[in-house]
Amino acid sequence: MDFKVGSLDTPKPANGDVGSLAANQVSTLKTSTSSTQLCSAEATLGRHLARRLVQVGVSDVFAVPGDFNLTLLDDLIAEPGLKLVGCCNELNAGYAADGYARSRGVAACAVSFTVGGLSILNAIAGAYSENLPIICIVGGPNSNDYGTNRILHHTIGLPDFSQELRCFQTVTCYQAIVNNLEDAHDQIDTAISTALKESKPVYISISCNLSAIPHPTFSREPVPFCLAPKLSNSLGLEAAVDAAAEFLNKAVKPVMVAGPKLRVAKACTAFLELADACGYPVAVMPSAKGLMKETHPHFIGTYWGAVSTAFCAEIVESADAYIFAGPIFNDYSSVGYSLLLKKEKAIIVQPDRVVIANGPAFGCVLMKDFLPALAKKLVRNTTAYENYHRIYVPEGLPLQCDPKEPLRVNILFKHIQKMLSGDSAMIAETGDSWFNCQKLKLPEGCGYEFQMQYGSIGWSVGATLGYAQAAKDKRVIACIGDGSFQVTAQDISTMLRCEQNPIIFLINNGGYTIEVEIHDGPYNVIKNWNYTILVDAIHNGDGKCWTTKVQCEEELVKAIETATEVKKDCLCFIEIVVHKDDTSKELLEWGSRVSSANSRPPNPQ
Repeated sequence: MDFKVGSLDTPKPANGDVGSLAANQVSTLKTSTSSTQLCSAEATLGRHLARRLVQVGVSDVFAVPGDFNLTLLDDLIAEPGLKLVGCCNELNAGYAADGYARSRGVAACAVSFTVGGLSILNAIAGAYSENLPIICIVGGPNSNDYGTNRILHHTIGLPDFSQELRCFQTVTCYQAIVNNLEDAHDQIDTAISTALKESKPVYISISCNLSAIPHPTFSREPVPFCLAPKLSNSLGLEAAVDAAAEFLNKAVKPVMVAGPKLRVAKACTAFLELADACGYPVAVMPSAKGLMKETHPHFIGTYWGAVSTAFCAEIVESADAYIFAGPIFNDYSSVGYSLLLKKEKAIIVQPDRVVIANGPAFGCVLMKDFLPALAKKLVRNTTAYENYHRIYVPEGLPLQCDPKEPLRVNILFKHIQKMLSGDSAMIAETGDSWFNCQKLKLPEGCGYEFQMQYGSIGWSVGATLGYAQAAKDKRVIACIGDGSFQVTAQDISTMLRCEQNPIIFLINNGGYTIEVEIHDGPYNVIKNWNYTILVDAIHNGDGKCWTTKVQCEEELVKAIETATEVKKDCLCFIEIVVHKDDTSKELLEWGSRVSSANSRPPNPQ
């Protein structure tokens, strides 16, 4: 079915396939297919861009004003259904778009030329690594300045204006420089459709003097157009399914593992269908947590090598066949390249390619087609799951805290577990929160996001802002380390302006703990802030905000009770004071293995 880029009256699918239409659902266009004449004030380049954003599902644009984009921002504000969310800096605007895209399936941000574009670049690079479609809009130079050999402000002082473009070329899948009106319509539509098709960020630069000018190409409501769907090669699909089924059906104890590219492949539902049919135990890679229903009867936890959920690695690595759907094997996910996997035992399914047992490869085979077709050919085999069930020992509870004993991190997450429901979403910052949040058992419908591939500290503040803005039906719970918070703390103010009500647990252990466990040094110790007073100062009596500092379990219980009841409509900021060496055992193991991988000596020359 074609995906129509028009005003889609379709809710976000409950199946976790972000940005996709529900199965067999026909899109309903809000705009009439009969072309409607627009008045000149609406028939401008800026208004066309704004309409297109609304039509593909964007209702909020995260922006930082600058003199090159001010007129364009006027056009975005003027569009019904589109809200401008002003952020404190461009980096946070990019992180917010990242979080928004994870919930909504597409996002947009708007900044000024070069000085703003290079500031947002790091966030766009992270979104590229995580396969998130973000439309990054930059207010560019006056169209008359191109080719004049002039030097402009907000640039590096050279008459060549291409520096920003060259930087974005490596972290976006399409770039449009709109400095004339004649082909602006085509450039904008191509950029947006490419972002959706490739599930990657795109870059659109619009000359500052063009946005408000009417042009005949914008004189009518934009006609909805279709994205040509990717299709599997039918013969290749059949061959891949037959080969995979033969390989798996002769295995004694096969398993299946979900990877992060399930999202971009829009194959979460297909993976679940396969899990229901085959009877194999089901694990997730750490960066795929939240993409597979953890209430599934055969779910066995996170496969992360030596730091896996208890008994999960033993089942996966002892299997005689495993099917990985959308994996990314990097040094972090492989725990310093220490996974005990063998390629000859693996079927690797990527969004459009299948490789079986390190042998035959089948291209032009879409994961969302392959998995359901395979489900019909597999003989149900519960041997590996029964083995897991035999060896499984329920997790022990953390040691009871004595009255007024300093709070331990494992006690904190015991209580966070109790807070989770289908109406909540977890955001885990880079650091020890990665490992502690991995151990949380997600109720059905509970969202979960973290940025593992790029791992940019500070990401979670903006991502919390963006996710909460997109998913107003969920209460966002964010776990953020003190070091990460110091990078991007300012946009707590934007959350307050947007009347959001996240619960932020600020874990104060005095430094960059994840770096300490990889390689320690004085640079990992940071200046301690009075975090609750800082957030109170940002609040400044404007908006709904509640802060508290917690140092023992009794105070934590009281704080959570207040945040979830009396202050449930407020932004709740809870500072958790813990010992600097209070880390998860998984981080200790992972850190030592990553350190070993980082410190490998050079190969002999």
